Amino acid sequence: MIDLHYWPTPNGHKITIFLEEAGIDYAIHPVDIGKGDQFRPEFLAISPNNKMPAIVDHAPSDGGAPISVFESGAILLYLAHKTGQFGGATPRAHVEVLQWLMWQVGGLGPMLGQNHHFTRFAPERVPYAIDRYLKETHRLYGVLDRQLAGRDYVTGDAYTIADMACFPWILPEPQGQDINDFPHVAAWHARIKQRPAVVRAYERAAAVQTPA
Repeated sequence: MIDLHYWPTPNGHKITIFLEEAGIDYAIHPVDIGKGDQFRPEFLAISPNNKMPAIVDHAPSDGGAPISVFESGAILLYLAHKTGQFGGATPRAHVEVLQWLMWQVGGLGPMLGQNHHFTRFAPERVPYAIDRYLKETHRLYGVLDRQLAGRDYVTGDAYTIADMACFPWILPEPQGQDINDFPHVAAWHARIKQRPAVVRAYERAAAVQTPA
């Protein structure tokens, strides 16, 4: 059983997508970032950077004590290693997956996160920042679009954690982008959105945001 400390954000969605794809039993523990749950001592004990998601694996592969993991990229790598799935089937494929996972966690996510902040949440408009992050978002969409030309998935024919990491961050309209400018991204995004596990992951998100 995996305990998933989670809130429905792009980084949170990465992990529910993997868990649903791999068929791993997990329990969601909501971390309402709007209410400051990420600063609670019990959460900081497993995620010292006060960011979600984080997991606790109660059945690690070595049979030892539970393992906690924070940072969404590290969680994806941990789960791929644990299950032997979605991490690249050969050493060369694994390197490709690592490159694009690092691209997402080091570039796509942070830059698009700044886009979200300055265009939607900043207490005052900062034209320079808005222009900077809209342009960087456009550039990164272009990088991904070129990579996906002639490929079904980010690293080739196989669906991997690189796709799971990138997919939730592609939100063209809120990010000031026209998806028609990126036809390969559009086709890839539509393909992943229809996967049954992805549908289930987003259903879990809706349930967390609107509990019964």
